[in-house]
Amino acid sequence: MIDIKVKTPEDIGEIIRKVRKNQGIRQDDLAGYIDSSHVFMRDAERGKPSVQLGRVMRALDELGIKVTLQVPDAFMQRKTKRAPIK
Repeated sequence: MIDIKVKTPEDIGEIIRKVRKNQGIRQDDLAGYIDSSHVFMRDAERGKPSVQLGRVMRALDELGIKVTLQVPDAFMQRKTKRAPIK
């Protein structure tokens, strides 16, 4: 696994497209795996900002792409009334 810094929806779309092609998966097949359409996959791979995040996350998971977030230490140390994030 390698770490890739992502800043835009286009960055995510490019990664999805490259990994999908590297795995020999057709766009419409990936769409079917995540119960979506080829139009959604096309839009996601083009980095359309309005695509549904949940579907993008399912596509990433289907391709074996792990997503992590780096959260500032100060955020995690903040006292809130809510239960801590696990």
